[in-house]
Amino acid sequence: MSCATVERWLQKASNDLRTAQTMLSVEPPTTDTISFHAQQCVEKVLKAYLSWRNIQVEPTHYLPRLVELCAAVAPAFQELRETAVALTDYAVNARYPDDWTEIQVEEAKEAVAKAHDAAVFVARALRAEKYPGKSFFDEKPY
Repeated sequence: MSCATVERWLQKASNDLRTAQTMLSVEPPTTDTISFHAQQCVEKVLKAYLSWRNIQVEPTHYLPRLVELCAAVAPAFQELRETAVALTDYAVNARYPDDWTEIQVEEAKEAVAKAHDAAVFVARALRAEKYPGKSFFDEKPY
């Protein structure tokens, strides 16, 4: 896969993470939006990795499936299984009023921290595989 495609996924993931981090400072924090963007960040970094490995990127928001696909070629991705399970419901449930439940501020903060950690994990995996493109995620906590 071209580095340009991977970089586009990473840029979009970075934008989602920055949005989630920024919204934490709004009073009151918009926890549904924060959680949604945390999930989207993880979804997109996983899809970036799959693109790098030339694996078909499935049109899914279900993070455990994306982790499974990544882990099939890089078993260390199993470390992201818990994060995937924790964040996957925010893809849909946080966006629509029919499925909406109140997300507490601490839960939203945890979602952002998990997204940051997952993004750093994927950035390290890409660097280890000699990905030559730009790294959008540093290792400093948000």
